[in-house]
Amino acid sequence: DVAKLNQLLGEDPELVRERSTFLHHATLLHYVGANGVENYRQKTPKNAVQVAEVLLRAGADVNAGADIYGGSDTLGLAATSVFPFLTGVQDALIDILLEYGANLHSERLVNASLGNGRGKAAEHLAKRGAPLDLEGAAGVGRLDLVKTFFNEDRSLKTNATHKQMECGFAWACQYGRTNVVGFLLELGLRVDAMPYGISGLHWAAYTARVDIVKLLLERKAPIELRDGRHRGTPLGWALHAWGDSPAEPEAEPRHYCEVVMLLVAAGATVDSALPADLRRRSLLIEKMRADAHMTAALRGEMPAQ
Repeated sequence: DVAKLNQLLGEDPELVRERSTFLHHATLLHYVGANGVENYRQKTPKNAVQVAEVLLRAGADVNAGADIYGGSDTLGLAATSVFPFLTGVQDALIDILLEYGANLHSERLVNASLGNGRGKAAEHLAKRGAPLDLEGAAGVGRLDLVKTFFNEDRSLKTNATHKQMECGFAWACQYGRTNVVGFLLELGLRVDAMPYGISGLHWAAYTARVDIVKLLLERKAPIELRDGRHRGTPLGWALHAWGDSPAEPEAEPRHYCEVVMLLVAAGATVDSALPADLRRRSLLIEKMRADAHMTAALRGEMPAQ
């Protein structure tokens, strides 16, 4: 309620600088970030950008930190939160914060966005001038920048690490940066690299990146490798995303069917991919049997269009 907010700030201008009594000590502006505060208050209304501007005009410190995730400002919270994305205002919210002087930080801001599933926000931050290391450049698909981190003999320059290379590869697989994935593999990166315990094939299957799945399978990516977080196979990740809600908003059910077909044709076993929880397993099997396209894919056949 913007009118009510303006009224309250007019009556008590210091409200904009008040801190929550909760352990995070957030200001009102931090709450706009919809991240790391009380769960029931992690919401993003359609007018979140207008709310943020009211607070900023009233004197809110755009770079103030809160005791969230070891110390976070509003830009970091907003860029890594799913709620502004779901409402469709994430880029605009980032822009208004930058307009009022938000610090673009170091490379960690883009990398944190990538690591929290906010690939579009990471791209937008990069376009607005956020610095990129090798990990971030790979994750947002900047092959031109990725190449600058390597010497002519294909070795890493001193401003990049093998860990950044592996993490960037994982994000490139997750966000569909096929040219970056191919480039890093040509440089000799192991196709079974598992930064944070998750392989590129897991991420590509989870987000239905058909071309990248094909590329990784051509490079003999292990298809029964289990991740270190959920103990699932790439096929299991694809079926989970298809059966629950797509991890990638632009992915269509047919993309998941094609990924499943590719994995099964390559030798992935369906039984080992199903959830261990009997109820979830039963629900997924029921949904698979009711879908003719997925049924064909599970036989290793190309689903009819």
